[in-house]
Formats: sequence, structure tokens, C-alpha cells
Amino acid sequence: MRFLFVANRMPYPPFRGDKLKIYHLAKELSQNHELHLITIAETIEDISYVDNLKPYFKKIDYIYLPKSRSILNTITGLFNSIPFQVNYFKSRTFQKLLDEQLETFDFDAVHVQHIRMSQFLMSKSNLKNVILDLPDAFSLYWKRRSFNSTNYLIKLFEKIECNRVRNFEIKYVSKFKKVLVCSREDQVYLQDSGLNNVDLLENGVDTNMFKPSSDAYVPNRILFTGNMDYAPNIDAVTYFASEIWPKIIKEVPNAQFIIAGQRPVPKVLALKSESIQVTGFIQDLTQEYSKAHIVVSPLRIGAGTQNKVLEALSMNIPVVTTHVGYKGLGLETSQGALLSNNSDEFANNVIQLLNDPNLRDRVGQTGGEVIRSRFSWKGIAQKLENYFKELKNEI
Repeated sequence: MRFLFVANRMPYPPFRGDKLKIYHLAKELSQNHELHLITIAETIEDISYVDNLKPYFKKIDYIYLPKSRSILNTITGLFNSIPFQVNYFKSRTFQKLLDEQLETFDFDAVHVQHIRMSQFLMSKSNLKNVILDLPDAFSLYWKRRSFNSTNYLIKLFEKIECNRVRNFEIKYVSKFKKVLVCSREDQVYLQDSGLNNVDLLENGVDTNMFKPSSDAYVPNRILFTGNMDYAPNIDAVTYFASEIWPKIIKEVPNAQFIIAGQRPVPKVLALKSESIQVTGFIQDLTQEYSKAHIVVSPLRIGAGTQNKVLEALSMNIPVVTTHVGYKGLGLETSQGALLSNNSDEFANNVIQLLNDPNLRDRVGQTGGEVIRSRFSWKGIAQKLENYFKELKNEI
């Protein structure tokens, strides 16, 4: 079969959620199918990665959309009701390129990534072979982001964006034959909005890379990973450092908190102390995970499934998480991730795992077995292939 992937960013290197998912799906599906890619390069560096994707895509097309142009798009979007996220990626050049691809090739199915890229298919009268793959229910993400904001102007902007995204989801997402989200929580949220075309396509994990390590972990070493210029991650580590960490360090004085992720902003760098490290970019995250006693995901903003949780659990490392990092996984209690509903519960769960190595190993191993059986990229890609085949059979 011949599939077209419409991606909002060049899917390489696979270090962030939107790039990681397309990269691994293509890696698996290219073994049996012909894949085409049309995407956006935001930097000259993005263009240099095209050769890294050629093993998986027969044809790769892209436009160069610098961030300066995207910012201008967003400013002009102040005067319409379209979400700023959608305005950010607005491009007549991309629309023309996509139209040419759809006219030239007979695609069995088209995979559109993110609500941001849905705008380029809106003018099409026939969307029966098109799947819109949302990383999460985006209005839920903005709702949570607004709820946790303390700055009045930022909170106002986030409420406006939340309403815009919500209206956009209801008005336009329903036009697609099939819409995918990565967690049951997001699916229910969109279904409650009246969208009945929503199915699941979970995030996956590279179980060959993120596998249990034979190396001994460093006792009392607590790890958080993620891009450290991303608002939900910034909020997570500042919340952890201010409200949870003092309770942990009081009971486990030699504990160390490691914040590992590229592009840490000044607010994150300011958290450095004798007991808190900020590493910046890590080339091989598996080495950092293997040293961790536990991994924490104190996210208060976001939706969907958190890659950091999947990666840690795939390596048999237990995770202490909020509901944001937990509900999207569909795990039972103590299947690798301990749910914490407030700062006291979060701290107590961390302390319990630090002080009981047997509990740490038992919880981590249980979670690892579940994740490796349910969230491998091979299985996720097969699920997407089945959705494609369903659409083809219905046409």
C-alpha cells in the first residue's frame, strides 16, 4: 500500500514527541509499504536531516517555514477565531505542495499529524481515506495549562486559546473519517464533546533501545527527562523543586534530583543546587535512565501519554507521577507507576521507593512487562496499518 504522512515538523532527530512518533511509525511501516512524507522545516538544520529519513520514505517533500514567519502568522491570527497553534503553521506554499502530491499520487491512505496540519485538508471534499492523528485532546491540554497559570495575562491568553481550540475541534475534527488520540482519557474527553469518530493509537516506545539494564543504579538518584524549554516540563520541575523536593530531602538527605533535557531555560537553570543538577542535552538517555533509582513525572499540564514514563518503565524503572502522566497509560495500580494526587502523596511515594529497594524492583519489573507487551512501536504501527486497511475497505 502507498501512504502519505503529513507531518508538522521534520521527524528527525526523534527526540521529541511529535518527531519521535512519525519516525518510529515510518521505520516499522516502510518494511512492507511505500511511504511518502510532506513536512515543514523550521530551520536550516532541519533540512540537513532529510538524508536520515530517506531509508523509510520513497519521496520526501518539505517547505522552509522559519519561525519568524510563523510568529508573524500568529500575530495576524489575533484578528480571527482560528487557534494560534493552527495559524502558526499557516502556509500557502505548503497547501500548494500538498495539493500537487494528492493530485499526482494515488494514496491508499493519508496520515495527518496534529490539529495544526488539519487546516491543509479542510478544503478537500473527500476525506474518506484520511486519518487525523492528534497527540492528545489539545483543548484539554490548554485547559490544564490555563488552570495552573498564575500570571494574569498568560492565563488570559491560554483561556482564549483553549476556547479557540475547543471550537476548532468540534467544528472541523468531525469532518475526518477517523481521528486518533493516544490515550483513553483524551478519547473520552473528545467523545463528550460530541465527536464519535475517535479511536486510539497509543504512543510507543523503542523496546530495543529502552530495555532493562544490567548496570547497578545509583541509590537515591531521582530523574526527570524532557525538553526543558517546553512549558509543561518547566512547570513540572519548578513545582517538584518547590513543593515536593523539600519533603523528600528532609527524609532522604543524600537524595539527588537530576533534570536531564535539552535547552533548559533560565527558570530551570535557577533550580541548580547541591542536591539538584541540570544537565542540558543528553546524547544517550538510556545511560541516564540506567543510573536512576526512580523517575518522576510531576506534570500538571498536558494530556495524552508521556514518553518519559514509557521509556523509564520499559527499562524496569518505577515512576512516580501525577494523573497527567498516569491516566494516558491505562495501567492498574502499582503497575510500574505510582499515582500521586498531591505534593504530600508524591513525596511519600518517592520516599517509599527510595527506602525499599525490593519494592522498587518489584514495581519496576511489573511495569516493564506491561509496557513491553503493549507499547512496542511494532505493535503500534500494526494498529495504524489496520486502521488504514479499514478505510481502504470502506471506500
